[in-house]
Order: sequence, then C-alpha cells, then structure tokens
Amino acid sequence: MQYDRFQAEAINYIKEGLSVIVSAPTGAGKTAIAEYVITQCIKSGQGVIYTAPIKALSNQKFRDFQNQYQDKIGILTGDVSINPEAPVLIMTTEIFRNKLLDQPQALKKFSWVIYDEIHYIDNPERGTVWEESLMLLPKHIRILGLSATVPNIEEFSQWLESVQHIPLKIIVEKNRPVPLHFRFQCQNKITDDLKDLNRVWFSKALTYEYRGRRAAIHKELNPNRLTGLIQHIAQNNGLPCIYFCFSRRRCEKLAQELLNFNFLENDERDKIINLFNELLGRFDLKDEPSASLMHPLIKRGIAYHHAGMLPTLKEVIEQLFTSRLLKVIFTTETFALGINMPARSVIFDELRKFYGDRVRNLKTRDFYQMAGRAGRRGIDKEGFVYSRINPQRIGFDETRRIIYGEAEKVNSQFNASYATLLHLYEKHNERFLEIYPLSYHFYQANIRKKEEAYNLLRQKINFLKAAGYIQRNQLTSKGIFACAIYGYEIILSELFERGYLENFNQLELSILMAAIVFEPRRTDSLPKLTRQAKNLKNLTENMMKQILKQEAGFGIHPPSKMPHYHLANAVGAWLDGQSFHKTLLQTTVDEGELVRILRMSNQLLREMLANRLSSETLKEKISRLIPKINRDIVDAERQLRS
Repeated sequence: MQYDRFQAEAINYIKEGLSVIVSAPTGAGKTAIAEYVITQCIKSGQGVIYTAPIKALSNQKFRDFQNQYQDKIGILTGDVSINPEAPVLIMTTEIFRNKLLDQPQALKKFSWVIYDEIHYIDNPERGTVWEESLMLLPKHIRILGLSATVPNIEEFSQWLESVQHIPLKIIVEKNRPVPLHFRFQCQNKITDDLKDLNRVWFSKALTYEYRGRRAAIHKELNPNRLTGLIQHIAQNNGLPCIYFCFSRRRCEKLAQELLNFNFLENDERDKIINLFNELLGRFDLKDEPSASLMHPLIKRGIAYHHAGMLPTLKEVIEQLFTSRLLKVIFTTETFALGINMPARSVIFDELRKFYGDRVRNLKTRDFYQMAGRAGRRGIDKEGFVYSRINPQRIGFDETRRIIYGEAEKVNSQFNASYATLLHLYEKHNERFLEIYPLSYHFYQANIRKKEEAYNLLRQKINFLKAAGYIQRNQLTSKGIFACAIYGYEIILSELFERGYLENFNQLELSILMAAIVFEPRRTDSLPKLTRQAKNLKNLTENMMKQILKQEAGFGIHPPSKMPHYHLANAVGAWLDGQSFHKTLLQTTVDEGELVRILRMSNQLLREMLANRLSSETLKEKISRLIPKINRDIVDAERQLRS
C-alpha cells in the first residue's frame, strides 16, 4: 500500500515502538494507521484495544475489522459482548476505563490502545472518562491517538508524555487529500464569494431596519429554498450529498419536502429497492411502520438518519449509503463522528446547534468534523460544503469565524465520578488526591482553578464519608458496591444498603433501571402511573432529595441525577412480552430512544449481576430478568450478528 507522508511518518514511529498522536482533517486517512497497528499486532501475537466515543462507531468498526481480520476481532460495549477473548477488542471508552479500575490484570496481554477521536476528551459530558483512562493507563501499553485538527495538540501530547513517562511523537497533517470548497445560500442566492455574501447581508440588514421602523413582522424577503439548493447541487454534479440538520423532526420534514425529486435512473431504483428489501429481511424490519415510511423516499434516492430511529433501521440506511445508491441523506451530527460515510457535498441546515444548555453558534472544530465528510478519497477530486444562512439567526462575522477561523483548543473536562474516587481511595486512602496532578486539567489550569478542583475532590470524599461509603479510612459494603456501578452509583448503592434492591420484584427493577438512565426532553410527558410505579417514584425521589441536599451542603457539582419515570408503563408492557409496537404506544419518546434506554437498563443490570456484593437472590432475579428485556429489537448482539 502507498502511504501518504503523514501516514508513513506515523508508521515509522510505530515500528520503533513509540506512542503516536495523529492530528489530521476528517477524511485524511487516519484509519490506515490504526489498521497497520492492528495487522502488525495480530502477526506478532500482541493484543490491541480500539476505543471509540459512541456505540454506533464501535459497531461499525467491529463490522469493518471483522471483514478484514475475521475471528481476531471482538467487541465489548456494555450491552454487547462478542468474542471477548479476541486479540483485538473494540470498546467504548467507558468500558475501557472501567476495566482499568476493576480488572487491570486483564489488560496485561494488550500492548496498544487506539483512541479514535481522542479530542473527545473535550466533551463536557463524557470527556472526563477519556481523561481518566489516559491517566490510569498501564505503562506497558502504547498509545495511538487519532484526532481531528486541534491547535493545541502539542500541549495535549506533552501532558500525555509527562503522565505516561514514555516518548510520544506528534504527527500533524493540515492538508486534505480532497480539497474543500465553501459555498453559501443566503436570500435564496448561492455564492462562493464572501464579499458577495456580505453584500447580501448588508442589504438585508438595511431592509430589516427599514421594516422595523414600520413595526412590520420580521420575515425573510427571499427565504432559502431547499429545492433550489438541491437542484443546484445535482446540476453541478455534487451528489451524493449529506445534509446536516440539528433536529430529528426537521431531518424527516426536509426529506419529505424532496418527494417530488427522483435522483435515480431506472436500474439504480431497482437495485436500491432490492437491496432495501433484502436488508429489511435481514434485520427483521419488514413489518416495521418506520421502515414502510422510508420506502417512498428510498426509491427516489433519499433518506434520513437520526438517533430517534430504530438502531437496525439506521444500519440499513448506512449500508444503503455506502452502496452509493442513496443520493441525499438528512442526518444529525452523530453521522459525522468517525462513521465512514463520505459524500461529494455536505450541507449545513444552519450554523447553530444545541450545546448542553442552550443553542449556540457552531464551534469551528465541530463544523470541520461534519464538513470533512465532503469529498471521497479516491473518488472525488474536490468536495463542496454549503452553509444555509439566515441573517436573522447569525451574523456575518460569526459565519466567517466558524468557517475560516482557528479551531478551538481541546480543554480538560475532568470531573472524577464517585465510583472512580472510591476505587482510588480503596487503593491509596488519603493519598487519593495524588491522582489529580496527573490530570490534563492540572496541566492546563491556573492556580485558582487547581485549588477549586482539589477542593471539589476533597468535598466529594467528605460527602462519601458523611453518607457512609467510607468509614475509618476504609470502604464500607455500600462503598464497595458503588465502586462497580459507574454513573448511577449513588441511587443504586443507597437502595442496595437499605435492602430495597433485594426486595424489588422484576417489574420494579426494570422500571427503576429505565428511570435512572432516562433523561426527558422538554416535550416528554409523564404518563399516569400504576400504583406500583407511583410508590417506586415517591420512594426514590424522596431518597434522592436527601442526597441532593447533602451534595449541595458540600458544594458538589454537577449534582447526582434524579430518576425520571416517563417510561414506566412502556417498560411494563415490554416486560409483559408485548410487541415493540404496542410497547411504543405507552410512551411519547422516539422508538430509537426507547431501544437505547432498554439497552442501557440491561447494561446496568449486568453491572449489578457482576457486582461482588450483590446477593445470590438478587443475582438470580437479574439473571431471569435480563432475557425478558434483551429480546427482539432490543438485543444489540443480534443486530451485529445479522
């Protein structure tokens, strides 16, 4: 294979046994370096761990690598365990971090860990997991980090080198093999000229000012029309196209707007319908209403893809897209995260998205993560990125900053969980604070922020002592139980200590698991609950109110999560053996969301099943319960084995 300059340079360092961080644009070819490491390790009998930020990416990598390396590949993602003794194991980063804490001896056979999208350490919700796994990494494991373009890659690498005490090389590639061209749709005019765009903006701003004096309703004079943009792209040989939209419902709505288009020749239409029907049969989706709704779109070369869809239907759409028969796909941003789905063109519905607490303008780094899907290496000589601009929503300077500005620095999001701290306390006792100087946060922070971080860690331990997880400098039984439950350790450990887990029946356990992991949206409504669910809700809410009060007293943030019982009736129907369609009638959440929550519930039950302090009675109850939840469309392993 002929490698590019940056690929060859990285591989030469890997041959020398050195850890490597590669920073390169999306679509530049970073995966080829990972494949080299995997191939060489298999040849030499060494183990490799491949970590990814989301399960969808883990699943795709499992399929891709399994095609190349057959039975040498395994996967562990919490709800999936296939070939777990394989020399190459694909894991979510959470599972890898948990293994570092719970079973470090099981990692002795592995000599490499590949972090796909290592800049995910910057993620506000889950970045701390990446940081903890890097801090706790055994010295015998070398690192291959694959990253999108970040300006402070040297700082990040210097921290990693200082923590691991190993030589580490940085490879930076700024050029894409397929160059990108940026275009804009504003006032229904398409331009690639910033000056021209600014003129449209300026005239629009004056129009608004004039209309404002007349107290008229603000309305775009020339609204951007989707059909005009798609026609332009099709006529300029810009298909296939990925359209990024930051709303599930809008993805579906926009796809329906294109029903008058037909992007396929007769032979292509026959091929895609045959492939679609074949995949529906393989994934047992022929009777699914959501698959039937997709059919009129598919036969025109159109589809949508988002987290609210059934995981198996998403997989069908992904396979259709890789067949090159789908010409336009409307999707949310997760489609850009590592999943290898390039197109000739990318469209941004807007340059604003929801960031944790509110809608904000896109980060440059996020823009390029998505824009990088434009231009297929080895197929296209260039890629095209279209941004749809509404001057009422975003200013000209911000648009220019997003597209032509410097990518944002990768910053630490370190906030050690209670489970991690309990593990560290069990090993190091009052010296547990010695772990903090190993963090990227400590490396980056000023004196004030360091002191704040130290104080938060101390207060978390003080809370754990006050709440009975630590006594006389040792973990109590509740503390030991909490060690093995990541993310939801407090509520489950409190219920464990008080004997409730032991006495809950299967229905109560199932409802509880879903309530613990579920995070309602503003539009989700709480149904009328059965008396049993209502009692469970009152019990856990009252218990957690006391916990939150204690946490507030210690100044702990963010607080532990409250349970939400919106899915109680749906869980009851599913446990009763009802079909997925009947179960879905009991809730307002999307079908994909319901599957995700049931899978996460299953994962929590498995963690309790493996917990060294769970009683035989509880383990037996959970063992009988798991198959009742993990059936049909919820069974993630079944999807991967299809």
